[in-house]
Amino acid sequence: MLLPEASSIAPRIDALFWSMTLLCAAVAVAVFVALIVYAVRYRRGSNADRRGRLNQDLAVELTWILVPFALFVAAFIWSLTIFTFAHTPPADARTVYVIARQWMWKVEHPEGQREINTLHVPLGMPVRLAMTSQDVIHSFYVPAFRLKQDVLPGRYTQLWFVPTRLGSFPLLCAQYCGLDHASMGGEIIVMPPAGFARWLAGHAGAGSLAARGAQLFRSHGCSGCHDPKSAIHAPDLTGLYGTTVHLADGRTVVADERYLHDCIVLPAGQLVAGYPPVMPSFSGQLSEEELLALIAYIKSLAAAGPSRGAP
Repeated sequence: MLLPEASSIAPRIDALFWSMTLLCAAVAVAVFVALIVYAVRYRRGSNADRRGRLNQDLAVELTWILVPFALFVAAFIWSLTIFTFAHTPPADARTVYVIARQWMWKVEHPEGQREINTLHVPLGMPVRLAMTSQDVIHSFYVPAFRLKQDVLPGRYTQLWFVPTRLGSFPLLCAQYCGLDHASMGGEIIVMPPAGFARWLAGHAGAGSLAARGAQLFRSHGCSGCHDPKSAIHAPDLTGLYGTTVHLADGRTVVADERYLHDCIVLPAGQLVAGYPPVMPSFSGQLSEEELLALIAYIKSLAAAGPSRGAP
């Protein structure tokens, strides 16, 4: 029995699921009915004509081939539209960061609130999750939302949803990730917008995620090179997030969370055209939480103006 639908995409997933189930059942019934009819009609000892008459009906053959083909192509196109919808979060979606590790889910809200194995979200508002793993492959699975997304070490994956039902909904890991995999769970708590605002105010941290990133940006010497007034020829990060960056090897990439993450830990592979390869790698020097804070700070600079690229 499926859990009640609790997200905006759940009805689409369920409609596709039941349509495919009925279609496959209809084809299976048709095949088995034909099989049984011919098995009975041509059983041993029956009076059926077995003289091998050749009967050809092109219309029947084309119908049997093209109608199922058209139905399954339609199902493919339908599923493709759902896939595209599920991987295209709206621009105004609230971004929450999730770090998976053996065996827990660590959540970072942009305002600075932190949670373990729990995620509070507002009803009726789009929420985007930017996720990474600190160790092995995990899988973020919310059955009531009909959503599942692998969470990988060393890169960012995302999913988004609009909660449509108040309450608490199980959060599971759907990828075997070690000894205590079965205990890696939690819950998503959907609250009214006013209640969610009160929850944010009542669980305020020492500072926003971007504010912590600004401190890291200064303490690790990033501002010494990336400040617009710096004498070192390094890219200005103001307005970088979401723009198209031209790399020295001829590629163009979008400056999203994954790109910014790789710029910090693998700068040699993300060299911007026109800049020397002088940035050191911070791989192993920063935790995933610190990387998220730095990325949040760089994202906060996006509204300040156009950018020239990133390291």
